[in-house]
Amino acid sequence: MITDPTITRIGEGVALHHHQGQREAARDLFAQIWDDIGGEQGDPLHICVLAHAMADVQDDVNQELIWDLRALAAADLITDERVAQAGVTLSVAGLYPSLHLNLSECYRKLGDLGRARDHLQQAEATIGALGDDEYGQLIKSGLERVAEQLRSEPQPENGPQH
Repeated sequence: MITDPTITRIGEGVALHHHQGQREAARDLFAQIWDDIGGEQGDPLHICVLAHAMADVQDDVNQELIWDLRALAAADLITDERVAQAGVTLSVAGLYPSLHLNLSECYRKLGDLGRARDHLQQAEATIGALGDDEYGQLIKSGLERVAEQLRSEPQPENGPQH
């Protein structure tokens, strides 16, 4: 049970976007929360969860990438104790598969297939942290989808780089 009011507010924004199709309203709420937590100076858990959600409501893939990179950087500063204190059932390790999946997808869309493949590998390497529940299945199916898309992309040449 989520006990952290900021995480609850972020969840409300996610619901606006995913369940009600109100992308702009979600983005506006996330921007307000970003200001309320002090932006980059905020609690790393709040930054991670908020930036992860904010990335999903961006219209520009470059902006999406910036938010996803913020989320990943913040994840490295979170402890399992902090996650438990907020009432989040996922461990810190459980955050990484989704974070790397989103980064892989961003880099794929931008045509940076090397970085896309690197993040896909990192997501696959961390997927064991997730259970076989609905969330775990969602991330696993996302990994399969991105892996298939990357397989259909041309492989880089192994010749000298200029």
